[in-house]
Amino acid sequence: MNQPDNSPNSQDDLAHQPSSGSLSARARAAVAPQLAYLSGLNPEQRAAVEATEGPVLVLAGAGTGKTRVLTTRIAHLIATGRAWPSQILAVTFTNKAAREMRERIGRAIGEVAEGMQWLGTFHSIGTKILRRHAELVGLRSDFTILGTDDQLRLMKQVIEAEGIDEKRWPARQLAGLIDAWKNRGLGPDQVAAGEAGAFANGKGGRLYRAYQERLKVLNAVDFGDLLLECLRLWREHPDILEQYQDRFRYMLVDEYQDTNVAQYLWLRLLAQKRKNLCCVGDDDQSIYGWRGAEVDNILRFEHDFPGAIVIRLERNYRSTGHILSAASVLIAKNQGRLGKTLRTEDELGEKVTITGAWDSEDEARLIGEEIEALHAKKHPLSEIAILVRISAQMREIEDRLVQLGVPYRVIGGPRFYERAEIRDALAYLRVVNQPADDLAFERIVNVPKRGLGDATIQVLHNHARAARVPMMEAARFIVETDELKPKPRATLRDLLISFGRWSKLSETMSQSEVAQIVLEESGYTDMWQKEKSADAAGRLENLKELVRSMEEFPDLQSFLEHVSLVMEANESDTSERVSLMTLHAAKGLEFDTVFLPGWEEGLFPNQRALDESGRAGLEEERRLAHVGITRAKRRAKIYFASNRRIHGLWNSTVPSRFVDDLPEANVEIVEAPANFSYGGGYGGGSRFDRMQPFSGSSYQTPGWQRAQAHRASTEDGGSSARRSRDRRGPMMIEGELVAKSTGSSGFTVGGRVLHSKFGPGTIEAVDGNKLTVEFDKAGRKMVLDSFVEALG
Repeated sequence: MNQPDNSPNSQDDLAHQPSSGSLSARARAAVAPQLAYLSGLNPEQRAAVEATEGPVLVLAGAGTGKTRVLTTRIAHLIATGRAWPSQILAVTFTNKAAREMRERIGRAIGEVAEGMQWLGTFHSIGTKILRRHAELVGLRSDFTILGTDDQLRLMKQVIEAEGIDEKRWPARQLAGLIDAWKNRGLGPDQVAAGEAGAFANGKGGRLYRAYQERLKVLNAVDFGDLLLECLRLWREHPDILEQYQDRFRYMLVDEYQDTNVAQYLWLRLLAQKRKNLCCVGDDDQSIYGWRGAEVDNILRFEHDFPGAIVIRLERNYRSTGHILSAASVLIAKNQGRLGKTLRTEDELGEKVTITGAWDSEDEARLIGEEIEALHAKKHPLSEIAILVRISAQMREIEDRLVQLGVPYRVIGGPRFYERAEIRDALAYLRVVNQPADDLAFERIVNVPKRGLGDATIQVLHNHARAARVPMMEAARFIVETDELKPKPRATLRDLLISFGRWSKLSETMSQSEVAQIVLEESGYTDMWQKEKSADAAGRLENLKELVRSMEEFPDLQSFLEHVSLVMEANESDTSERVSLMTLHAAKGLEFDTVFLPGWEEGLFPNQRALDESGRAGLEEERRLAHVGITRAKRRAKIYFASNRRIHGLWNSTVPSRFVDDLPEANVEIVEAPANFSYGGGYGGGSRFDRMQPFSGSSYQTPGWQRAQAHRASTEDGGSSARRSRDRRGPMMIEGELVAKSTGSSGFTVGGRVLHSKFGPGTIEAVDGNKLTVEFDKAGRKMVLDSFVEALG
């Protein structure tokens, strides 16, 4: 057991510490080759295991066996007598990774691995250190670690104590700022005045200080403090730092590319004396910059630790040759990297496929057909993954999988209709559709907050039960009495009036228009727009996707029935399910077949990342693409759509620049909308302008066959995707609501036309009643023929 004293070394730890000379170099050299755990390592892996002294950076590409290297290295340090288990610090990023590492070490060297007291996450190890020295940083050893809810509650108290309007300067925004400061290792006195002044008209620094003082009074810390307070402890008490430097003979860090500044400083302080630090990571998989990770930590390792050995693990044991070549050429476009090239001794396998779809619905249909075809050939569903850039892409894919009866699970978050913001929005619509829906009414009566708290709800409940009426009916009676105080009574009356108006609107307006009005007038959209958390933008995108999806149904009742049926299709107990997740959630996972939809400019690379971070943002997006492709062991299938709803409006899109980055020798263009030219790609035109995806292909999926049939019959009015859209009614192209129109247009390629918005232009392609026009000033656009007139 660890002793709660001020020394990091318990008596048990010190009893059998090996001296540096307990095994001579010659003896260790004689022992090492005979150790069973070294068998099966390739030369680079073995070099990483046996380079025990001094700083070592192991650049481990995707699927190159980095976990095996880490665990074998620890086993080697113990088996050769270089250190006892308690003298090795091994840091991981997740508890799951720590458990897996401990189990593997145990299988390699037996029960002695149980002595690995210092194997865990940064936060778990920081907690252990702080509890031993709590009084030196103004805490007691039984301090509490606050969760997010308690942290926000405390910040609200601090904001209110300063007389600041919490609605104008929300606690969640302050929490994001303070978390970012702590990730950079900055205490209240170290934050630059300019940064501190960004919140509450210059009061950010004062609020940070007040928050930290309040934490001390409560004998509490948040997660950021677990490292920040360690840094302060070691800086203010060098003797304590020296004790830990002496204790940890060897240090190992997993996923070094994901460390933030505070973690980097924490490691540097510990490694200053012995310098036996081994960091394992991949600069090409640094994809968490948005939450504080600094790819520069791994890029400058050799500068920070002079004389460091750099070992590259480039032999991939996961993916086939075509997949690795495509991923390697793609990531080579990045400038900020140390450089390595993944290779495999496996077969070349199938080429990476690139499929064009008419729109996102067509994209979901094509993916569904591919999955059905694979499953019919006995491909396990558990070995199939669909990786999207943003969660809003999931809705159409989920709907399609439900329609096909394909079981799936969403990893890293709830399914689309189970997300909190979607449930809230649906609750509003359920009440509009059916005022007697008490469960829905109770969910949103105070969302966003209106001052209708538990006491008000209880009054409504009591009257509803006594009168045997729904809660909304009870509310109509109560607002005419003095049961409630004037303010909540007036608020409730206004809400009832709003629901009455929304119900009337639903009789004359489309359900999507009603949903948009309800979300805006209720204040729900505004609530998320004011929210400054990292996921607020994603929630708003999900709400827009929900409104967009309603256009496919004849009325609100039909839409709500559809949602109920989708929700009823619960995940089965079987593990045979397709995995659906974001690219960020996929890191560290692998599947036989990976589908990668949405590779279009603006979506991927994501425009927000480009706007906020410029070239650094683009390079992180490219690393994310690299991660996505390298999740695939046997098949990687990329999709892009030529039309996608962005911010509620239909837009013509072009393939992602990442598609053009892929080497032609390793990819196969298997399908694209007939008679449609993809132009205007990044850098002045995509190579899809020049390629003929249909000629000479032997691709025979149902989607391909339909595309071929379409090409032979364009005179009937266009693709099946367009016909399905025509049945649904109006659509939006380039921001304009247009009526449905079928049949061939009377326009021909090369003709000059005039558009009311874009001006004059020249027709470059005709697809039924849709024209691709190169406008003189607006560039290439796709428009409907009803919005242009021929120029003589």
